[in-house]
Amino acid sequence: MDNFEDIINQPHHVSEKRIPMSMYDRAVQFAPFAALTGYDEEIDETARLTDYFTDLTEDRADELNGAFQKMLDLDRPYVTVTYFKPDSRKEGGSYEKYSGTFRFFDAAGNLVKFTDGECINAERICRIEFPQNL
Repeated sequence: MDNFEDIINQPHHVSEKRIPMSMYDRAVQFAPFAALTGYDEEIDETARLTDYFTDLTEDRADELNGAFQKMLDLDRPYVTVTYFKPDSRKEGGSYEKYSGTFRFFDAAGNLVKFTDGECINAERICRIEFPQNL
Protein backbone atom coordinates (compact mmCIF):
# COMPACT_ATOMS: atom_id res chain seq x y z
CA MET A 1 0.00 0.00 0.00
CA ASP A 2 2.75 2.40 -0.84
CA ASN A 3 1.26 4.43 -3.69
CA PHE A 4 -2.40 4.64 -2.58
CA GLU A 5 -3.17 1.45 -4.49
CA ASP A 6 -6.28 0.89 -2.39
CA ILE A 7 -8.00 4.09 -3.62
CA ILE A 8 -6.37 4.87 -6.94
CA ASN A 9 -8.87 2.96 -9.03
CA GLN A 10 -12.00 3.97 -7.07
CA PRO A 11 -14.68 6.04 -8.86
CA HIS A 12 -14.81 9.80 -8.10
CA HIS A 13 -17.34 10.56 -5.35
CA VAL A 14 -20.21 12.88 -6.31
CA SER A 15 -22.52 14.04 -3.52
CA GLU A 16 -26.23 13.44 -3.98
CA LYS A 17 -27.14 16.17 -1.44
CA ARG A 18 -25.04 19.11 -2.69
CA ILE A 19 -24.62 20.72 -6.10
CA PRO A 20 -21.08 20.57 -7.48
CA MET A 21 -19.03 23.71 -6.84
CA SER A 22 -18.15 25.82 -9.89
CA MET A 23 -14.51 26.12 -10.93
CA TYR A 24 -14.56 29.84 -9.95
CA ASP A 25 -15.88 29.14 -6.43
CA ARG A 26 -13.36 26.37 -6.00
CA ALA A 27 -10.51 28.66 -7.06
CA VAL A 28 -11.63 31.39 -4.62
CA GLN A 29 -10.93 29.07 -1.73
CA PHE A 30 -7.25 29.22 -2.57
CA ALA A 31 -7.00 32.95 -3.32
CA PRO A 32 -4.52 34.88 -1.17
CA PHE A 33 -6.00 36.48 1.91
CA ALA A 34 -4.81 39.92 3.01
CA ALA A 35 -5.52 40.05 6.72
CA LEU A 36 -3.91 43.47 7.02
CA THR A 37 -5.61 45.46 4.27
CA GLY A 38 -3.66 48.64 3.54
CA TYR A 39 -0.57 47.48 5.41
CA ASP A 40 1.63 47.52 2.29
CA GLU A 41 0.54 51.09 1.52
CA GLU A 42 1.37 52.16 5.08
CA ILE A 43 4.83 50.61 4.83
CA ASP A 44 5.44 52.38 1.50
CA GLU A 45 4.28 55.70 3.00
CA THR A 46 6.55 55.27 6.01
CA ALA A 47 9.51 54.47 3.77
CA ARG A 48 8.89 57.53 1.57
CA LEU A 49 11.48 60.16 2.43
CA THR A 50 10.81 63.86 2.85
CA ASP A 51 13.10 66.85 3.27
CA TYR A 52 12.89 69.43 6.01
CA PHE A 53 12.66 73.15 5.44
CA THR A 54 15.99 74.80 6.17
CA ASP A 55 16.28 78.46 7.09
CA LEU A 56 18.32 80.66 4.81
CA THR A 57 21.71 81.99 5.83
CA GLU A 58 22.03 85.75 6.05
CA ASP A 59 24.01 85.93 2.79
CA ARG A 60 21.49 83.72 1.03
CA ALA A 61 18.58 85.83 2.38
CA ASP A 62 20.25 89.03 1.06
CA GLU A 63 20.73 87.40 -2.34
CA LEU A 64 17.10 86.28 -2.39
CA ASN A 65 15.87 89.76 -1.40
CA GLY A 66 17.87 91.26 -4.29
CA ALA A 67 16.41 88.75 -6.76
CA PHE A 68 12.91 89.37 -5.39
CA GLN A 69 13.30 93.14 -5.80
CA LYS A 70 14.58 92.63 -9.37
CA MET A 71 11.54 90.44 -10.11
CA LEU A 72 9.24 93.18 -8.80
CA ASP A 73 11.00 95.90 -10.82
CA LEU A 74 10.88 94.07 -14.16
CA ASP A 75 7.73 93.93 -16.29
CA ARG A 76 6.45 90.34 -16.02
CA PRO A 77 9.80 88.56 -16.11
CA TYR A 78 10.13 84.84 -16.78
CA VAL A 79 11.66 83.29 -13.65
CA THR A 80 12.54 79.93 -12.19
CA VAL A 81 11.66 79.69 -8.52
CA THR A 82 12.96 77.01 -6.14
CA TYR A 83 10.63 76.62 -3.18
CA PHE A 84 9.75 74.23 -0.37
CA LYS A 85 6.44 72.42 -0.81
CA PRO A 86 5.10 70.87 2.43
CA ASP A 87 3.93 67.27 2.22
CA SER A 88 0.19 66.82 2.73
CA ARG A 89 0.52 63.38 4.37
CA LYS A 90 3.54 63.57 6.63
CA GLU A 91 6.00 65.93 8.26
CA GLY A 92 8.44 67.62 5.92
CA GLY A 93 8.12 68.08 2.19
CA SER A 94 10.25 68.55 -0.89
CA TYR A 95 12.10 71.27 -2.73
CA GLU A 96 10.60 71.91 -6.14
CA LYS A 97 11.28 74.18 -9.08
CA TYR A 98 8.67 76.14 -10.95
CA SER A 99 9.23 78.23 -14.08
CA GLY A 100 6.74 80.80 -15.25
CA THR A 101 5.98 84.44 -15.97
CA PHE A 102 5.70 86.50 -12.77
CA ARG A 103 2.45 88.46 -12.55
CA PHE A 104 2.40 90.20 -9.16
CA PHE A 105 3.11 89.88 -5.46
CA ASP A 106 0.07 89.64 -3.17
CA ALA A 107 1.35 91.26 0.03
CA ALA A 108 -1.83 90.47 2.00
CA GLY A 109 -1.53 86.75 1.36
CA ASN A 110 2.28 86.80 1.06
CA LEU A 111 1.93 85.01 -2.30
CA VAL A 112 3.94 85.24 -5.50
CA LYS A 113 1.46 84.87 -8.37
CA PHE A 114 2.15 83.87 -11.94
CA THR A 115 0.27 84.47 -15.19
CA ASP A 116 -0.88 80.83 -15.41
CA GLY A 117 -2.57 81.02 -11.98
CA GLU A 118 0.19 79.34 -9.96
CA CYS A 119 0.67 80.80 -6.48
CA ILE A 120 3.69 80.20 -4.27
CA ASN A 121 4.07 81.23 -0.64
CA ALA A 122 6.87 83.82 -0.55
CA GLU A 123 8.14 82.50 2.80
CA ARG A 124 8.88 79.12 1.18
CA ILE A 125 10.96 80.49 -1.71
CA CYS A 126 14.68 79.87 -1.39
CA ARG A 127 15.95 80.87 -4.86
CA ILE A 128 14.81 83.04 -7.78
CA GLU A 129 16.61 82.71 -11.12
CA PHE A 130 16.22 84.65 -14.34
CA PRO A 131 16.90 82.26 -17.26
CA GLN A 132 18.73 84.02 -20.10
CA ASN A 133 18.00 81.58 -22.97
CA LEU A 134 14.41 82.47 -23.81
